[in-house]
Amino acid sequence: MERTRILLVEDEPDLARVLVDYLLRDGYDASVEGDGARALERIRKEPPDLLLLDLMLPGLDGLSVLREVRAFSRLPVILVTARVEEIDRLLGLELGADDYVCKPYSPREVLARVKAVLRRTGGLPQAGAKDPAAPPLVEIDAASWVARVAGQRLDLTPKELKLLQALADRPGRVLSRAQLLDLVYKDDLDVSERAVDSHMKNLRRKLSQAAPERELIRSVYGVGFAFEP
Repeated sequence: MERTRILLVEDEPDLARVLVDYLLRDGYDASVEGDGARALERIRKEPPDLLLLDLMLPGLDGLSVLREVRAFSRLPVILVTARVEEIDRLLGLELGADDYVCKPYSPREVLARVKAVLRRTGGLPQAGAKDPAAPPLVEIDAASWVARVAGQRLDLTPKELKLLQALADRPGRVLSRAQLLDLVYKDDLDVSERAVDSHMKNLRRKLSQAAPERELIRSVYGVGFAFEP
């Protein structure tokens, strides 16, 4: 079976070598490019199955590469960055990145993120995947205000159901608290981001009780939340 091809765009040779070694040992076909412009040319000619993209690159930086890639491709992209400011993370995700990892990182963490993104985007079968005709794990009927997980009805408040709907409508995408406020609390002008955290805590607890083996809503520190079916 053909191996999943991963392109790492990283200009620090030692760091790139370690990560590529981990990827190769895990069964991926991994290669490195240290320059943003050359990486973009390679992606156009022979797109990989997933792109690990450093933000701080010589010449064409990572966000510029991502912007160019998104003009012609939806290939999965994980940003790798030492720039931890929230605006950088949000900008990268708004441009269409699927996830991000902050330096310094553990190579095992990167491997876990790679597998999660590939599962989410269809590049890797999920363990124990069911027949395509089987019902989805999470079902939401907004018209009747009912949500079910694995066939089990959840006891959700209206705000919790709206939060779940907002995230489930955008699987894999990280939504910031400000975005969730706009989507879920747009008629409640005095609501703060703390309300999002409070309702999200209760929602995640109820989902965990119904499906303890799955983390259906992932918290991305400093950014927001993502639904991962």
